[in-house]
Amino acid sequence: MSDRRLVVISAGLSQPSSTRLLADRLTEATAAELAARGHTAQVEVVELRDLAHAVVDATLTGFPTGALADAIAAITAADGIIAVTPIYTASYSGLFKSFVDILDKDALAGVPVLLGATGGTPRHSLAIDFALRPLFGYLHADVTGTSVFAATDDWADAGGDQTNPLPERIRRAGRELAETVADREPSAPVGLYDAVPSFEQLLGGA
Repeated sequence: MSDRRLVVISAGLSQPSSTRLLADRLTEATAAELAARGHTAQVEVVELRDLAHAVVDATLTGFPTGALADAIAAITAADGIIAVTPIYTASYSGLFKSFVDILDKDALAGVPVLLGATGGTPRHSLAIDFALRPLFGYLHADVTGTSVFAATDDWADAGGDQTNPLPERIRRAGRELAETVADREPSAPVGLYDAVPSFEQLLGGA
């Protein structure tokens, strides 16, 4: 068996969070599908709530440090990414967008990405196609065909109601991400100092 590295980005603000719950379900589905294909999943979860202050600092200074730098390095080395955000005012959260803004423009190029979102009502589900997909398309990520939106009411019957499409959609999305990740060579490991800016970057190219 070979390892595949999955990085899970959860932008939920509350604890516990329905956004984290969806991220965990998507991760479980993807890991199970990878196992069926002879691969083990090494999973790292990036909770943006815990990095909020560091994200603001990096936005102002241009240099992520500490746990935020570690999270960015993990994303750069990932074989696949699961990104889940709550939907506010018909779009992704401000924290989610701020985090994406500090990533290198090529950090997600060609990387398989599974998108998920949560919201109060099913009316917010269109935000995945109108906001999230264009964002990750701009970053040249390889976004899976199936994304998953979970409204508040979806969780009430997620365990066994055959009329609820959420569990099956989670399984299908996980299967698609696993297929894409399994078909590719694993990404090269990140070096210890890969995330350290060069002197040229520190001097602004001067």
